[in-house]
Amino acid sequence: MKRVVLATIAIVLGVSGVVAQQNIAVQQSNLMKGQAKSLYGVLSRTLRGQSPYDQAAIDAALVQLEESVGKIATVFATNPKEDVVGGDYGSSQKIWQNKADFDSKIPPVAKAIAAAKGKIKDADSLKVAFDAINARCGDCHETYRVKLK
Repeated sequence: MKRVVLATIAIVLGVSGVVAQQNIAVQQSNLMKGQAKSLYGVLSRTLRGQSPYDQAAIDAALVQLEESVGKIATVFATNPKEDVVGGDYGSSQKIWQNKADFDSKIPPVAKAIAAAKGKIKDADSLKVAFDAINARCGDCHETYRVKLK
């Protein structure tokens, strides 16, 4: 009887550990997807003429980006050691092998977003801001993002 109870406890703990790791990976993925929605779903689509120029939407996207970038270090504090099941992108293990470098990539993104706020007034200024923000995001993605599909 003791063996059955111990085996059951071991299975439950193992499963809950896997679920916890998956939850961390999902949180990380959701944070990045939210940023992509603002950067590519609003700003980039506006630049490409796929969405009409909407100052309120652009300003809201910048606010969302600013808020979410401030959460990156916290959300990526724990290594989930696995990717989101069915995800398109994942986190490279290099993040936790060189966490200081990963964390050093965050302030330049925040600075680019802050510099853009209040300065975007038309498509030309949007392009300058988008290019600056996207370049800082790319600095991290080059090393720390893995394409899964």
